[in-house]
Amino acid sequence: MGFVRRPGPFVCGIDAAMDVIGGKWKVLILWALNEGTCRFGELRRQVPGVTEKVLSSHLKELVDDGIVHREVHAEVPPRVEYSLTPLGFTLNEALGPLGSWGRDHIRRGGEEPEPADRSEVGDDRANGPGYGGDSAAGPGPVRGARSAARRSAVRTA
Repeated sequence: MGFVRRPGPFVCGIDAAMDVIGGKWKVLILWALNEGTCRFGELRRQVPGVTEKVLSSHLKELVDDGIVHREVHAEVPPRVEYSLTPLGFTLNEALGPLGSWGRDHIRRGGEEPEPADRSEVGDDRANGPGYGGDSAAGPGPVRGARSAARRSAVRTA
């Protein structure tokens, strides 16, 4: 597999998993790739807010960890495509319960996630584990009244 980005042994399985998916954008990248092969620009559009530098860095780490496959096609202009490896698909399956927990948490708080650029996701089986549901557009950042209030409080403090 890939390299370990931290010193010392892992404390538990969650620690090892977080080493792979840690970072603001990695789970969203995995969500986008769950729907199929994507080029860099497509991923950039499907993960709004991520910079090219961070997307490139996260993709490299996911490739190094064996989660994402990077295929360079020998043509002019060069074409690079990213897709999930079998290990990446198992990781997305493992993230399913986390996505379900997130949807439940949103409902308890009265907030709804903003829909992604794509149409809202409905069928978990078609769109990936934990990413569908009633009104959830995916595992992405939740932006609602409570989140806005927290951001406002931080700015005024």
